[in-house]
Amino acid sequence: MARYGMALDYKNCINCKACETACKEENGIMMGADKHRIWVGNGEIQGEYPFLDITSNTFYPSQCQQCDNAPCESVCPTQATYYDENGVVRVNPEQCILCSYCINACPYDARYIEEAGMTVDKCNFCTDTRLARGETTTACQATCPTNVRIFGDLDDYDSEISEVLRTREHFSLKSNLGTKPKLFYLN
Repeated sequence: MARYGMALDYKNCINCKACETACKEENGIMMGADKHRIWVGNGEIQGEYPFLDITSNTFYPSQCQQCDNAPCESVCPTQATYYDENGVVRVNPEQCILCSYCINACPYDARYIEEAGMTVDKCNFCTDTRLARGETTTACQATCPTNVRIFGDLDDYDSEISEVLRTREHFSLKSNLGTKPKLFYLN
């Protein structure tokens, strides 16, 4: 089995939204839905007008952090949120009762109600689409024109993601919470 993770070379992001569009298309999510599965946020522009530092306006691709210690999983009363054999945090829509406990517990705002299926949903690294078909990457990575995303098996020493995490400085969002995210932002 693999233990999937993703590294984001976020400074390469040009906010073209190709990742968001590919994700929505791959997973049957309504186009234009805000913060559904993955999204790109903006950093703050520093300074005061007319002396603005526009170089500080960085785009931050984000999604479910695929935590090893996921608060959303531990609060689910029906075990609809679970870890699959590859450590991916998944949702079983047949067990989801829309209680929203997982939405409230997620410190990354990565959960949302998918109205078409009437379930709480989130990114699952294309586990039930692309990976199930034998493809080796996610829709968001495959479409990115600036190679922001690196997806792979964190336990495979020779994988591209393992190499990058060994050789480049990186950080995780809100690591002080002890959630142990498997989404890494490269410096």
